[in-house]
Amino acid sequence: MGNEIGAVLVSPNRDHYPFTSKLDFDCTNNMVEYEACIMGICAAIERKIKVLEEFDDITFYYLPRDENQIDDALATLASMVKVNKQENVKPI
Repeated sequence: MGNEIGAVLVSPNRDHYPFTSKLDFDCTNNMVEYEACIMGICAAIERKIKVLEEFDDITFYYLPRDENQIDDALATLASMVKVNKQENVKPI
């Protein structure tokens, strides 16, 4: 229980906007990856981003936390969030 997910929106001028959340259900690694993708798309929609760069596929890959400071920070932040099943979990 409590898988952490993260997504980063990158603007055309290379500004990074990270998001993180914690899932309150058991899931497979594939499900975690899909949830992170959904969270990123929802974050873009909520921020009224009109155009996303078109892409033909999505690639997920494992990168150890010690090799990626942004992912490490997102995972640490998400692990601090307490999940209340009665409330909708919103991205941070």
